[in-house]
Amino acid sequence: MSASSNVTGFHQRLAMVLSPRSTSEVQALVREHGQDKTTPFYPISKGHNWGYGSRSPVTEGNTLVDLSGMNRIRNAEAISVDHPIAVIEPGVTQGQLHDFLAEHCPELTFNVTGAGRATSLIGCALDRGVGYFGPRREDLFGLEIVTGTSEILKTGFRRLGEDSPLAHLHPDGLGPILDGLFFQGNFGIVTSACLRLRPRRPREVAVSLSLHRTQDLGELINRLARLKRDGLLTSVTHIGNRARNHSTLTYGIAEYLETACGRSPSQALAESEQVLNLLAPNEWASLAAVTGNHGQVRAALREIRQRIGKLARVMVVTDRLLDVGFAVTHALRFLPIARANAAAIHAMRPLHQLALGTPTDLPIQNLMWQFGHPNLDVEEFDSSKCGVLFISPALPLDGALVMDVVAGMERIAEEHGHRLYMTLNIETATSLVAVINLLFDRSEDEQTTRAHRCADALLAYVQERGLSPYRARVDMMDKIVSADDPYWQTVRKLKQVFDPDNIIAPGRYNLP
Repeated sequence: MSASSNVTGFHQRLAMVLSPRSTSEVQALVREHGQDKTTPFYPISKGHNWGYGSRSPVTEGNTLVDLSGMNRIRNAEAISVDHPIAVIEPGVTQGQLHDFLAEHCPELTFNVTGAGRATSLIGCALDRGVGYFGPRREDLFGLEIVTGTSEILKTGFRRLGEDSPLAHLHPDGLGPILDGLFFQGNFGIVTSACLRLRPRRPREVAVSLSLHRTQDLGELINRLARLKRDGLLTSVTHIGNRARNHSTLTYGIAEYLETACGRSPSQALAESEQVLNLLAPNEWASLAAVTGNHGQVRAALREIRQRIGKLARVMVVTDRLLDVGFAVTHALRFLPIARANAAAIHAMRPLHQLALGTPTDLPIQNLMWQFGHPNLDVEEFDSSKCGVLFISPALPLDGALVMDVVAGMERIAEEHGHRLYMTLNIETATSLVAVINLLFDRSEDEQTTRAHRCADALLAYVQERGLSPYRARVDMMDKIVSADDPYWQTVRKLKQVFDPDNIIAPGRYNLP
């Protein structure tokens, strides 16, 4: 059986697909099927790890363990402002949790990503995805794991039993903290976890920055880093290049021009370019959130304007501003300038909501639309012609170094006939992660081969600079793991403890 194709253009043959619905079923299949030590397991939560491998294992001949049917919020009745923890299974998606909270506890939200409503919360966190409020790995604790020996291991104070008052509330437990071993690892199958929820603040606004001069990118990064360390920017700051921003916004603009203004697809596409130049005119633009009480937000915005105002256009975006602006410009859409502004606001709305905690499918739909997929059902993304490869280096918060590395990667991409779609995410007070992708037509073998050749060259460049990706595709595992490295040797020894027969995801963030 062949694995489903995916947007990376890389996939491995599967032995079979199993779909357990509970932890006990996972335990049973590991115990029973694990006796055949020649057929390893490859667990997926939803299989929407787009651009990194989706459902594809690292090696061929694996049995795919599809956990998407395990989609319970186990403590649904207990979730409240005073108990902001959700105990979730791997199949629980961003959209599912958002809708649940909107109905049952709208005072709470969670750390969303731009990957879409159908993506798994646990799957993304375990691969150290970056959300709009911070690193996803910080959201998860109290893991329940089925190891390669079919034992059930619970970390933190969940080991005391689900009825313990501490089980879902105290993240560290007692003794060595084992949770980290199961992030970007292959020691076991995570079947549930505790997820931190976040209280909504009295005032929540998005701050959009458009850098005036490309050569000031390094200084902007340094100033944003200081704002982050001073606690004035309460979310991850996403700094996107022109290609990324235009790619994200074009579909929303064109869709408005077609449906609300009667433009043909070709007319809408041509007019979209004018709107994009209005909305994102410069090479770099960023989006972040500022939340708190009214006084805190007012003071933070004043400080942000003082520190950034000379470098970039600063725009504070609120729901009310978007609602009023759209109502006026939509009514006057027969005027070119009003129509352009209405289209811009229509495209901005989902991204504004994303920055404040509402997941959206817009970025994925945009790619499907660009590659002419007949519908925009994101569940079909992996079967579209769109090809996506991510190269995601971690970088220090040093503006000059970031600019130098970015310039080097752009040169390499150009040599291979590619343009980089890039977002620099200021994730911590001392580092950022660059989410960089290549786009290509996956139906063309030559384009797929050339994109992979470019991705390999970009990875080699990152490693030559003494840097590393923070997250890896399945087809690059052999290029990031070295048998000569004592670190990976130790990781392989730990594998022997939890999975001595190497039956769970062999080769994934580990030596074969």
